[in-house]
Amino acid sequence: MAVLVEAISVIVRRDAIERKYVGGWDSFERAVPNATLCTDEDLACVSFMHPHDVGAFIEILTRNGLRFIEDGKAIDIAVADQQRGFTSGCDWLEFGKLSFGNSSKVSACWLIEEEGPHGYGLRVSNTSMKLATPEGWQFEGSLSQQFGFVSTGDEAGRLRLLRREATVDVYLDLETGKEVYVGRTS
Repeated sequence: MAVLVEAISVIVRRDAIERKYVGGWDSFERAVPNATLCTDEDLACVSFMHPHDVGAFIEILTRNGLRFIEDGKAIDIAVADQQRGFTSGCDWLEFGKLSFGNSSKVSACWLIEEEGPHGYGLRVSNTSMKLATPEGWQFEGSLSQQFGFVSTGDEAGRLRLLRREATVDVYLDLETGKEVYVGRTS
């Protein structure tokens, strides 16, 4: 099975949550700051629209016993960009595009199956495996259907902040003249 990757996603090994996270799965679930959690038997994935929110969530995870990056490799936590894949080395996950619906594709990650006691080896290349998505998620209107991206630092030239509404920043896209909504958690 695979988990949906949208925007910037934090992917966590479930076995690490159960073994290391203070308070286990229930505590981890309570720490998730938005409604994007999706999970299969191996992975938990939470997606964010802003890098600062990703950093804040990873800080919570590491403060509670999980390990992020060591020697350039993801240990218990990996981060994947919907368009570009992993932001650092990760030898326990695969990133790719999976078929969804008739002709659509979505970004996803799945655990590389263990092959004996010395590590990971079996890579799954099935592009139509079952996909875990957040509760209530629909392809129509999702970031998987219509993705938009503005690089950090380019916001001032492209976007003008109009207002903040609870957990959403609303911008005017100066190129299109349309409002852009950025979900925020911190």
